[in-house]
Amino acid sequence: MEVTPKLRARLLMQNGIFVVLLIAVTALLAFFAREYRGEYDLTQSSRNTLTQQTRDALAKLSGPIKVTVYATKQVEVRKPVQEFLAPYQRAKPDLAVTLVDPREEPKLAQAAGIRADGESVIEYNQKSEHLTEYNEQSFVNLLMRLARSGERLAMALEGHGERRLTGVANHDLGEFGKQLAGKGFKTNGLNLAIAQEVPSNASMLLLTHPQVDLQAGEVQKLKQYVQKGGNLLWLIDTEPLHGLQPIAEQLGITLGPGTVVDPDAGRVNASPTVAVGASYGRHPITDNFRLNTVFPFSRQIGVNEKGSEGGDWKVTRLVEVAPRGWVEMGKLDGAIAFDKSRDVPGPITIAVALERTVGDRAQRVVVVGNGNFLSNQFLGNGGNLELGVNMVNWLAGDDALITIQPRPSRDSSLALGTAAQYVMLFGFLIFLPLAFVSTGVLVWWRRRKA
Repeated sequence: MEVTPKLRARLLMQNGIFVVLLIAVTALLAFFAREYRGEYDLTQSSRNTLTQQTRDALAKLSGPIKVTVYATKQVEVRKPVQEFLAPYQRAKPDLAVTLVDPREEPKLAQAAGIRADGESVIEYNQKSEHLTEYNEQSFVNLLMRLARSGERLAMALEGHGERRLTGVANHDLGEFGKQLAGKGFKTNGLNLAIAQEVPSNASMLLLTHPQVDLQAGEVQKLKQYVQKGGNLLWLIDTEPLHGLQPIAEQLGITLGPGTVVDPDAGRVNASPTVAVGASYGRHPITDNFRLNTVFPFSRQIGVNEKGSEGGDWKVTRLVEVAPRGWVEMGKLDGAIAFDKSRDVPGPITIAVALERTVGDRAQRVVVVGNGNFLSNQFLGNGGNLELGVNMVNWLAGDDALITIQPRPSRDSSLALGTAAQYVMLFGFLIFLPLAFVSTGVLVWWRRRKA
């Protein structure tokens, strides 16, 4: 084909248009790549993606968050921290990250109290905390502590053999107390035989099962606390109330005898006296709560909504257990079987939430027919810890401060049996190399003969 000036001009114009369009498409792709982001987490437990709870919690934090990372310029130190913080920056654009090399700025690092390479200082709500453990639960719980307006004081009644928030025995609540302290609560014991009343600055009072009778004056102080609108978390075991019956009457709580028996507990290799919680009411404490909970030796909680002394309580049944079980009225030794003439069939309510308005404040009460679920012995079972923290947050008025539930990294480890290990040993380390060598020798031999 003869190349004429006209054809040359046409080809030049076509090439020019192609180059212009290519540049335009590239610019558009760069623009959309900057403005929009698409990603897909292939891990089985989606551990590289922020949970919806975390995104909701970040959305509720108004105002900027400042993160100052004190890390040397080595890639192995800075890169993991930057990668960890990147999803939070995408979810909350006003989360600003500043990198400081503590060797180049030693005075800044010393003033900030930095002790480890890679340590960060998080500033929000005119408060700050240090972060050294980079995982979703630690970071968001830190933000929740910074978001709390004012001090939250959780007090626990003591002096009668109750479970202690600082105790280390199996039946105590020491580990739960540590968790509350880590989430921004200040915990103290309260002995009403000495104290004049429950302090007015207490966000809530924890009442566990006493081992001896309370004095009449102590009970009266508790009644006054409830009457004035104090928030209460009451964990009731199957033993006698030891003088706390007036408090139950004040709240309209009815406590029947017997122990909850759950035949389904055998599926998790537990005793029938361990009730497994999987059915929850519609309430801020249990919204989006998907974890099973474990309640050893529980009792039924009933509520007389119209007959309480205070009246006007709004009642929500939080936890129901033993849908195929019952309340055993007889002894628990020997074979346990349902007796329709005396036992109460399931499902059984073992936890309720009550709320009302007293003056200009909202009063909140949670009653659980079990104290074991938050004890040192059983706190780590299922979602016991998360449920307990949710109860305390709700009682303290911090509905938005959720507990981030750590997700198991189910695909992060591989367990191989003895047979599988031998297959890998002989297959990949012996058979395959020999097969490759034999194939190479065969090909070489055939080429040589040809």
